[in-house]
Amino acid sequence: MNDATGASFAQTLASQLQTRFLGRPLHFFPILDSTNTYAARLAREGAPEGTVVIADAQTSGKGRLGRRWISPPHVNLYLSVILRPPVSVAAAPSINLLAGVAVAEAIVSVCALTPAIKWPNDVLVNDKKVCGILAEMQASATTLHAIILGIGVNINAPLSTFPAELRDKASSLLLIGGRQIERGKFAATLLTSLEKFYVLWLQQGFVAVRADWERYATDLFGKRITVAAPEGTVTGVVLGLDTDGALLVREDAEATPRRFLAGDVTVVGGYGQGEGHDPRH
Repeated sequence: MNDATGASFAQTLASQLQTRFLGRPLHFFPILDSTNTYAARLAREGAPEGTVVIADAQTSGKGRLGRRWISPPHVNLYLSVILRPPVSVAAAPSINLLAGVAVAEAIVSVCALTPAIKWPNDVLVNDKKVCGILAEMQASATTLHAIILGIGVNINAPLSTFPAELRDKASSLLLIGGRQIERGKFAATLLTSLEKFYVLWLQQGFVAVRADWERYATDLFGKRITVAAPEGTVTGVVLGLDTDGALLVREDAEATPRRFLAGDVTVVGGYGQGEGHDPRH
């Protein structure tokens, strides 16, 4: 089925969805300001875990650090999931990491491309960003009420939909792989993968997902990076992930690695360039 229109996209997704609870219920809209904003409202109104909101286009798509997510119609996937994990507020951020693994698996399965994960929550193919992930919490001081997990994937976007300043940094699965991807099939595969890793995370914690994450992030290990974090900017070599998903970075003059639970990572020289070795071996 050609899913160039929003209606056929939604129909394909509904017919191929094989999850136990993700996407049940599923809300589809031709256009929204932001799927995360709409899902957050549903969560505050008591929507159950697994509720999914998808829009064919967004007018105010949300990226990390207040950035805008470009969201043209009929070509990409803009999806938000309501999750209510019985975990602490401190444990919640690692949801970003397992979501990245789920997206990477979907890309391999549906597109036969080779993705890479950039900590904490970008997915790249051929060194260009094809997916962004934004997790927003609804919590009191000590209690987590809900996580709104937003995922945007550039699937069939042509080059003309990317602003000039992003064309050397971002791309789509179509532009890289050279073929149209059925969005409904991709979304169904992604939700299946996400449900698998989410359940594993609930049962065993992030440590059970860490090896899968590291498998897609091998290009990062041993690389010199700059981390712009709330506590300041640090440059050093990536050692790996801690058991809770924190990024471990060794500064040049320090013996003890620094832990980062949030931040914006830039690889010195780019992912495919520069000296680097895997310090875990």
